[in-house]
Amino acid sequence: MNRKDLRTILLVEDSMADAEMALDALGEAHLANPVVHVEDGVECLDYLYARGAWSSRERGDPAVVLLDIKMPRMNGLDVLTQMRSDERLRRIPVVILSSSREESDLARSWDIGANAYVIKPVDVDQFFEAVRTLGQFWAVLNQGPEKD
Repeated sequence: MNRKDLRTILLVEDSMADAEMALDALGEAHLANPVVHVEDGVECLDYLYARGAWSSRERGDPAVVLLDIKMPRMNGLDVLTQMRSDERLRRIPVVILSSSREESDLARSWDIGANAYVIKPVDVDQFFEAVRTLGQFWAVLNQGPEKD
């Protein structure tokens, strides 16, 4: 299987510092999967529906979406709600990767259908390890259901 055949990891993160750390950590995990970074929920949905700036992207759903919650324009919980209400997108694994420790965010994420909720560690080494582990599990080890 060549790199072109591998499914994308979609990183949805508005903080450039956190995005750069996540991209570095995924790179250190030596994953062959391409990683696409978008900065908010609107851009995430544009990517998933291949519209707007993403209208010419290659078709296919990501292997996993690493989704921040607190973002401008459209937050991660609204994105997750839309994904879970769409027949085509509902099976894409979504990992909430957020600094939010608010019980309401955690409970709502699970209620809407998050596959995992990871609180971003403050420590850089712990953050790198968490993201590397997420990437390896969701992009390499996890086996999703076949398309209908």
